[in-house]
Amino acid sequence: MQHPTYRALAELGKAVKTAFLCDYLRQESLRREIHEGLQVIESWNSANDFILYGKGGEFTSNRIEEQEIQMLGLHLLQVSLVYVNTLMMQQVLSEPEWQGQLTGADLRALTPLKWQHINPYGTFTLNMHERLPLRV
Repeated sequence: MQHPTYRALAELGKAVKTAFLCDYLRQESLRREIHEGLQVIESWNSANDFILYGKGGEFTSNRIEEQEIQMLGLHLLQVSLVYVNTLMMQQVLSEPEWQGQLTGADLRALTPLKWQHINPYGTFTLNMHERLPLRV
């Protein structure tokens, strides 16, 4: 037999879930907000799959330290990708021909989480004495 407090909380949870589902079905704006949030998460997951392509994209070690290093490396690559893409987007959008071309909705749709221009299998030359050319 379940404790009365547990049963009461379970019933309260059902009521909260029912109220949320009613709001979800009634409000298009809530559905749109949830969908947009899910799209962001899916985009991050796709970026993870792209970046972490070796060994099926899975952590193969059961050692906590190795998993942590792999996750930290993945985060570093994600942040680097977003940073470089942000710099490139800022550079393009600062050009006079783009001024006033994009609407507010266009600007909200821009995301620096793109990787189609990246070749994960190639050889890359990295010059640590050179910076990306930035126009201010």
